Amino acid sequence: MAGLMDGKRVMVFGVANERSIAWGISRIFHEQGARLGFNFVGDALEKRVRPLAESVGAELVLPCDVTDDAQVSETFGQVRETWGGLDVLIHSVAFANKEDLEGRFSGTTRAGFLKAMEISAYSLIHLAREAAPLMAEGGTMLTMTYYGAEKVVENYNVMGVAKAALEASVRYLAADLGPDGIRVNAISAGPIKTLAASGVRGFRNILGVVEERAPLRRNVTQEDVGRSALYLCSGLAGGVTGEVVHVDSGYSILGY
Repeated sequence: MAGLMDGKRVMVFGVANERSIAWGISRIFHEQGARLGFNFVGDALEKRVRPLAESVGAELVLPCDVTDDAQVSETFGQVRETWGGLDVLIHSVAFANKEDLEGRFSGTTRAGFLKAMEISAYSLIHLAREAAPLMAEGGTMLTMTYYGAEKVVENYNVMGVAKAALEASVRYLAADLGPDGIRVNAISAGPIKTLAASGVRGFRNILGVVEERAPLRRNVTQEDVGRSALYLCSGLAGGVTGEVVHVDSGYSILGY
């Protein structure tokens, strides 16, 4: 199994710290021979991301706010200049205002709804549009979603709607880019203690419920998600596109 990503040029969006799901994926890919690049947003995140990137020999560490068209264009221009192309795009980007993750869903503000949708769902479309021309010989795109896109999860609110839009975008992008040899998939990961998860009130209760009820009787880890990402982004999944793969200890199959 060694070397599944040998020489593959992988651009990772969404590493915030060592607990990030995107970082777990990056470590697995590094072990398998990938060449890595990362984005960051602002000075505070750069201080967290840059040391992690250096630890895996990253060739690109670039400022890129996915809501800034100029930065996105500049980022992929740098990818083209440095690598000449791209093999894998990892999208692990999501955001919602904290006040829109609490209380009644009907209280979601227009501004909060639009922000969640732009950052959490539209950003995949935007990055895919920029990345696709760099995948002249085909490639893979992978995003991160969550069970709250399918079922109502308390205090997930507008993020659940944004993730549902993200999952639909995966299917439409897969159909759109498939003729170019580009595969697009998503991983629906079980709850993991990340910086983003800390913004969901009652998150510890969710962890406890999954551990108690999931068929495997445990929560998943960064490594679990990273290994599934390795499968989806390597030649092992060459015939898989448009899919949402659950990596959640089986919790999503339950009917209670």
